[in-house]
Amino acid sequence: MSTLLLYFAIGSLLVLLIGIAVYFLTARKYQSSATVANSYDQWTLDSILEFYWGEHIHLGHYGLPPRRKDFLAAKSDFVHYMVKWGGLDKLPNGTTVLDVGCGIGGSSRILARDYGFAVTGITISPQQVKRAQELTPQELNAHFAVDDAMALSFADASFDVVWSIEAGPHMPDKAVFARELMRVLKPGGVLVVADWNQRDNHQKPLNFWEKPVMRQLLDQWSHPAFSSIEGFSELLVATGLVEGEVITADWTQQTLPSWLDSIWQGVIRPSGFLRFGLSGFIKSVREVPTLLLMRLAFGTGLCRFGMFRTVRANSRTELMNRNLAKGTRSSLVR
Repeated sequence: MSTLLLYFAIGSLLVLLIGIAVYFLTARKYQSSATVANSYDQWTLDSILEFYWGEHIHLGHYGLPPRRKDFLAAKSDFVHYMVKWGGLDKLPNGTTVLDVGCGIGGSSRILARDYGFAVTGITISPQQVKRAQELTPQELNAHFAVDDAMALSFADASFDVVWSIEAGPHMPDKAVFARELMRVLKPGGVLVVADWNQRDNHQKPLNFWEKPVMRQLLDQWSHPAFSSIEGFSELLVATGLVEGEVITADWTQQTLPSWLDSIWQGVIRPSGFLRFGLSGFIKSVREVPTLLLMRLAFGTGLCRFGMFRTVRANSRTELMNRNLAKGTRSSLVR
């Protein structure tokens, strides 16, 4: 028995060392939209992420206080909670929705199937578009295309609703991202966004250990920066297209169990090792440090899960004032 335990300890140590080595040697630092597209193309092609995370490449909703829940069910539940929080469940069939950063279309399919919306999903990744099309029944009013959220190809005032989950961290200029989201909304249309956010570093600057943790969170998953909840709200208002105020909420506690559940999937579903082999196993282990750092960041308040809802002003002015645009601070972190 002692020999078996020794072998197990040695094997575990080797796996840990391999994971750490791969982790630091294969960072996916943001360089341009092409690096984001390439990262998602690779995650989609090897299908490991879909195997463990299902059709929703975002966190799950576990209630408040959080309760034990199936990982994949929590992800699906998140979409329904977001719909209700945004008041979208009161909108009629045929409401046009733009899903910005749609992934492989999980949220788009729910919006089309369960709420009768006409959904257009866009992502920077051609492979995600291809997979979304493969997973979507023809009878669903959900369509997908490659597009850049920093320069959307749609005309002003094109959609009743603009919806986005966890796409913001990939955007290099948060002010441009905010302006594009509001620009394609029809007057009176609703914007609903869910995003990973950093604590407002103006209120409380990052300390000595938070800075390297944040650096890894950015470098490992092709993120140029996180905004804060307060900062992104200000950028939405600064577009000049917001009617009233931006309503926000913090869903950190509701989504927090997702990080450890993500790792636990690899433990309770060992068939993944047989399906993807040694290379797939190494790729999976490579993500564990980032998932643990995410859990640390969100658990200690360094990061927050922000929700945003606002309405497009009933104005025919389609572009913000040029002087306001130039004066808006679009720094990467606020």
